[in-house]
Amino acid sequence: MKIFLIGLPGSGKSTLGKHVASSLSLPFVDLDTIIEKVEKRTVAEIFKESGEDYFRKIESELLIKWIQFDTDYIMATGGGTPCFYTNMQEMNKAGATIFLDVSPMEIAHRIHSSRNQNRPLFDKMNFDVMKDQIETLRTRRISFYKMAKKIISDKNISSSQVLALIKKESQL
Repeated sequence: MKIFLIGLPGSGKSTLGKHVASSLSLPFVDLDTIIEKVEKRTVAEIFKESGEDYFRKIESELLIKWIQFDTDYIMATGGGTPCFYTNMQEMNKAGATIFLDVSPMEIAHRIHSSRNQNRPLFDKMNFDVMKDQIETLRTRRISFYKMAKKIISDKNISSSQVLALIKKESQL
């Protein structure tokens, strides 16, 4: 089974994805990491040098490529992945989509306290501006996120919650 974790930047897609993949003995795939390897530059550099439109095109192309692979995996998508092209529909056709619905306030705290992470959308923002930006992003993206087959809403979503949901759905 292909499982796609979606949600805002900082919602825990990569962290939870690694734990869940390990528990299920499945490969973990981070779409942003794949993009960086193919492009030979960071997501921040792609945004800065080539722009968001270019990034979204590459992101969609690589997502579709991975969807076509005949293998199971857990994928952490980028926060905007579901919102561009037909990415959300393609993920829903290919496997299970899980929206990690974490509040903008909690995400702002996470991102603010871990400034070493590569988050081009929030670079050099103070906490209040960042929280407002995250709330704006959520408002713009929520209709796409809610297309997910499953939604987990919590302040601190645990890997055991995600794992239990996957096991329930797939009867693993």
